[in-house]
Amino acid sequence: MFEMLMPKLRVNTVFDIDLEDLYAKGYRGIITDLDNTLVGAKTPLAHPELIAWFELVKKIGFQLIIVSNNQMERVSAFAAPLDIQFVHQARKPFNAPFHKAMKLMGLSNTETIVIGDQMLTDVYGGNRLGLLTVLVLPISVQDEGWTTRMNRRVERIALTSLRKKGLWLEEEHRE
Repeated sequence: MFEMLMPKLRVNTVFDIDLEDLYAKGYRGIITDLDNTLVGAKTPLAHPELIAWFELVKKIGFQLIIVSNNQMERVSAFAAPLDIQFVHQARKPFNAPFHKAMKLMGLSNTETIVIGDQMLTDVYGGNRLGLLTVLVLPISVQDEGWTTRMNRRVERIALTSLRKKGLWLEEEHRE
């Protein structure tokens, strides 16, 4: 039942993703969440290390787009200074925002990676469309809104079930 919430990859942060390996495997686009994936939910702008990561992403040859359930003001204020395309009020895990992002990049599902901190929105939405899903640890759980807190409760139930089935192994995750 919860298998659709299983990411293909699990890492601590976006900085732990082997971008060159994924590019060599044919991936060309990255759809990334914003809050608690790239920066904390209350952090308004990218920090220098993240800006360097964005530059690396582009240097390797990836296209990048932020897809966030947050409001226009929040996403635009973060993405515009970096010249990064975005989809706001995305309503993930619905298919439409993922399709829109792939269309903006001109890519198919087999060429696209989704990076996010939530199993119920980012991972589930990406898995339903056959995208490569990457789950990162949330950056600032204490700053999350009530919707995300509810999602985290469901995630805990899902993780318990996946662990019991032997599908979620801690040793392969986030050391």
